[in-house]
Amino acid sequence: MPTARIHRALSEIPATDWDALHDGRNPFVTHAFLCGLEATGCLREDWGWTPCHIGWWDGDALVAAAPGYLKTNSHGEFVFDHAWAHAHERHGLEYFPKWLGAVPYSPVSGPRLLARDAAAKHRLLEAIETLVRESGLSSAHVNFHDQGDEVAFALLRERAGQGWSLREDIQYHWHNDAGWADFEGFLAAMDHKHRKNIRQERRKVRDAGITFRVVHGDEASDTDLKAMHGFYLQTFAEYGNSPALTLDFVRHLARAMPRQTVLMLAERDGRAIAGALCLRGGDTLHGRYWGAAELHPGLHFETCYYQGIEYCLREGLTRFEPGAQGRHKIARGFLPTLVRSRHRIADPRFAQAIDAWCTEERAATRHHLVELQAHSPFRVGAA
Repeated sequence: MPTARIHRALSEIPATDWDALHDGRNPFVTHAFLCGLEATGCLREDWGWTPCHIGWWDGDALVAAAPGYLKTNSHGEFVFDHAWAHAHERHGLEYFPKWLGAVPYSPVSGPRLLARDAAAKHRLLEAIETLVRESGLSSAHVNFHDQGDEVAFALLRERAGQGWSLREDIQYHWHNDAGWADFEGFLAAMDHKHRKNIRQERRKVRDAGITFRVVHGDEASDTDLKAMHGFYLQTFAEYGNSPALTLDFVRHLARAMPRQTVLMLAERDGRAIAGALCLRGGDTLHGRYWGAAELHPGLHFETCYYQGIEYCLREGLTRFEPGAQGRHKIARGFLPTLVRSRHRIADPRFAQAIDAWCTEERAATRHHLVELQAHSPFRVGAA
């Protein structure tokens, strides 16, 4: 008889069983990525991350699974629910721990309900709800799920008449739907003002004597990996945040995901001065982390955006997602795109109030999306 099991480490599930549940196009839900976070010291209980993966098993066969964590705070999630936590506390209720279905530290859309078929996905959602109920948790959350998962959530809500509240947010993504063959073709689709601005930004970087070297994980030396991790640490230090990713994890990515790991390294006078760490999967490049040891005009835009676009055009990738937030990305060809999350609140009083709040928030987000779309740098019909 099929049963749900809780796994306190992803290493409890064979990689072949886990990876058989997805199509391999999203690197962040692979066993290698998620297990690597656990094995290299990136997830710690005192940082608020305790692995709590859910597997739906039919005997020895894994038919569905969700990467999950018990959270004692909301750090590293990129979907902000601090107001919900405060509201629970004001009414004498504990909000933490909560269950989170997500990829830690990664605001990247993709599958979260990994399953062989729609029926197994439905059973997985029921298993998550059972975990919340039997463990006395305040809530369950699934962040940055894809359209396939959204269909499952919508069907469950339709059948039950209630359920997981939907939130939407905006990110900025690059799409090559027009079939640009090179960077000049991409620029030609823009109006004169934005095209001129990008050329000026790139020229400043070249005039500073900065060149770029793009390497995959299996091409990167340990010196390259150390430099990239150092840039990452620098960025977190500048913002006063605590870095979670270890050098061992960066090395793990290069070793376990050699062609999916991509480093954009900026060099000046023979040494690396900045870098961006990206992952590729399917038709998409994902920009994740960046940092710099030197400050130069335009260096951030070149390292994080323009080198990634160049890479996509060379490699035939049609999407580039450079990370969360950043309205300034619109002027550089990254258009506003909706992303989503779902939330199951245990207390029926809070569930009703939060669901109504989410409805209002979605309307405001959609209105803002239309406003942002009006600022597209592309000529009408050119993108």
